[in-house]
Amino acid sequence: MTDTPKGPLRGFADFLRSERVRLTEQWMKEVFGDVDLIEADKLTYEQLADHLPEILDGLCAALDAEDLEKVEPAIERDARMHGLVRWRQGYRIEELVRELDLFHQTLAGALETFADTESGFTRRHERRARRLIAEALSFVTLTSIREVVSERDRKIDDYTGKLERANHELKLNQRLVSDLHESRMQITRSVVHDLRNFLNAFSVALTLIGRAPAKAEAALTLAHRQAADMKQLVDQMVEYSVVLGDNSPPEAEPFDVRVLFDELVTSCRPAIEAKGLRLKTACDAELVSVTSNRLKVKQVALNLLSNATKYTATGEIELAIGGAGEGHWSIRVSDTGIGIAASDADRVFDEFERAAGDDIPGTGLGLAIVKELCRVLHGQIRFESREGRGTTFEICFPLDLGLVE
Repeated sequence: MTDTPKGPLRGFADFLRSERVRLTEQWMKEVFGDVDLIEADKLTYEQLADHLPEILDGLCAALDAEDLEKVEPAIERDARMHGLVRWRQGYRIEELVRELDLFHQTLAGALETFADTESGFTRRHERRARRLIAEALSFVTLTSIREVVSERDRKIDDYTGKLERANHELKLNQRLVSDLHESRMQITRSVVHDLRNFLNAFSVALTLIGRAPAKAEAALTLAHRQAADMKQLVDQMVEYSVVLGDNSPPEAEPFDVRVLFDELVTSCRPAIEAKGLRLKTACDAELVSVTSNRLKVKQVALNLLSNATKYTATGEIELAIGGAGEGHWSIRVSDTGIGIAASDADRVFDEFERAAGDDIPGTGLGLAIVKELCRVLHGQIRFESREGRGTTFEICFPLDLGLVE
């Protein structure tokens, strides 16, 4: 059995394999000596060589087969990796093209050396080899550039996304600042209004006492009522400022739900019965203990009960505590009061928003305090109301605040 004679291009491929180390070193010397290849000077020899030895192996395989298409997938894979590595190394596209052009020149020089030493290697063989080298290196260059461009586009998309998110957050913050400014102005206007009413009432009381001593008792009653209203305003503003100013995470602790329920009933019953209203209560016996901030939960419930009592003239107030689905429990406060108009539903939790006129005392801060406390306690607020029929507020809390991220 005789060996199949080796073709001229395969002979050149074997020559390239045998000279791979020398050719790689020659190419790296050319690269390091090129003033336009700035990033290459920052690399080690190993980093600079990268996938070029594998690309050279792919080229040799193409010369063996005398057909680039047969080995194109392998060359493409190495070329893509080469482009990706060069992108990460900080290469510009022109640098990538320049170093591959130098590699092409190195291979062209090797081809001339081989052609001069091999008598059976004709001009036709040399042209075919030169064409294969040119096609292969053009394919490597194009594939590497595409990979660089693809990585650059991905990076641009990533930066664009970050910029869009930052811009969105900036707009939200600007809106929050604007809303905060408006809120502070509203607080200022409201406090000035209430202080003026307070001073006017005292002025009227003093005038009555001065002009008609017999009416002093009525004047003092007016003054006392106005002082009580002003005290309520100051107390709720202090409470609201404390809630807004407390940026620390709420301390969660297990507590007995029944004990909390009894405290709420004891606290709210006198004011409710003083208005001739009925108090209905219900506490789920199966809900024994929850983990949350007990004082803040109690503060939420008391504000809801106070609000319900204030806006209910006849009928009843209901307090109910129980489970609310998997992992949650709820506090529900219902009343048969004046209700909330549909047009006011979106702003009931705003500062100084009130459901009634000046005939019902109040600051309009109760539900704003509830909203802020529920945010801290991860409570979900639900409410239903029919004007003239009453309102129901239900707050759903997690059974264990410590498990909420």
